[in-house]
Amino acid sequence: MRSIRFRSVKALLEITRQVPFTAERAGFSIFFLPPRSSYTPQSPRLFTDTIQDNILMGLEADEALIEQAVHQAVMERDLHDMSTGLQTMVGTKGARPSGGQVQRTAAARMFVRQPELLVFDDLSSALDVETERLLWERTFENAETTCLVVSHRKSALLRADHIILLQDGKVAAEGTLQEMLATNTEMQKLWSGIGDE
Repeated sequence: MRSIRFRSVKALLEITRQVPFTAERAGFSIFFLPPRSSYTPQSPRLFTDTIQDNILMGLEADEALIEQAVHQAVMERDLHDMSTGLQTMVGTKGARPSGGQVQRTAAARMFVRQPELLVFDDLSSALDVETERLLWERTFENAETTCLVVSHRKSALLRADHIILLQDGKVAAEGTLQEMLATNTEMQKLWSGIGDE
């Protein structure tokens, strides 16, 4: 249900703050169409194909862009450990990547498109703490990129400029992390329940 609400929020949420989009707002839906934005669901899918083709998804191969996307998605070590690297086949007749590898391949698919808006639905749920830290660190190296993130992980919340807390399908509170922790008991409970990551 949370992901369904998130998809609704993506389509309906009004922009009330300055975000670095270059296009005029002729219609809100324009910002949720490629190549201006890229979206990765909580459980992304890979096709029976090479890792490179799963990243490119029809785009022309650009070695520099692919290398940058792989770096941003923290995939270098994984590819190094695969005998054929980016040409490794995945799927029924190929390698069976872990949940974290699937999520990071999907992230690289987003990054290679160089969108203005990145939309993550709990992307880091299958990542270990250090890999997740590196992924967010590399994602936010580009200050021009706007991210809309669904997450309950401290590493993501600590980087957020603005947080919206959903409770029972409704917006229960919003503000900065400091404001929310100072004034909202539900956020305080959530934060203390997350533990150290």
